[in-house]
Amino acid sequence: MGTVSDAEKKPAVIFVLGGPGSGKGTQCANVVEHFGYTHLSAGDLLRAEIKSGSENGTMIQNMIKEGKIVPSEVTIKLLQKAMQESGNDKFLIDGFPRNEENRAAFEAVTKIEPAFVLFFNCPEEEMERRILSRNQGREDDNIETIRKRFNVFLESSLPVVEYYGSKGKVRKVDAAKSVEEVFEAVKAIFTPKEEKVAV
Repeated sequence: MGTVSDAEKKPAVIFVLGGPGSGKGTQCANVVEHFGYTHLSAGDLLRAEIKSGSENGTMIQNMIKEGKIVPSEVTIKLLQKAMQESGNDKFLIDGFPRNEENRAAFEAVTKIEPAFVLFFNCPEEEMERRILSRNQGREDDNIETIRKRFNVFLESSLPVVEYYGSKGKVRKVDAAKSVEEVFEAVKAIFTPKEEKVAV
């Protein structure tokens, strides 16, 4: 086959970023339902790999236990595998890239640049309120840990948002609104322009 058809087969990837409690998971589920994307959460894939008991999973678990960050390549390989196995060509990648190094590695390894970054912009107080009220029994849902996670997000992930912003590839959503209102804004981003005119 010629290289053109291979290039056309490149999947559409959308990075979904937002602080802890910004409602990414909820909105990703909506996009999957309405627009047929496959939702891949880097965290879920890592947890699933650990559960599988594979050699890779044990290595990941040990790194997390030691408080180390799992190498980009490991996470990217899991994402690539999940993308190939899904049979889909449209992906929401949630909670990744977490930092500039992840971003550069993803583009280098997959040769895929995201179509855009869906950024859930939410004030810290609102995220705190949500996380504390959802109380899903996640042991990391206490104020100190939430603030730490929030700071990590600001320090590591915001530069990724800024990088894609400089390329005009960030779609920012005001995530402080109600789930319905946020999804209306998300829908507008995913609906092709032609369809909007036809309505």
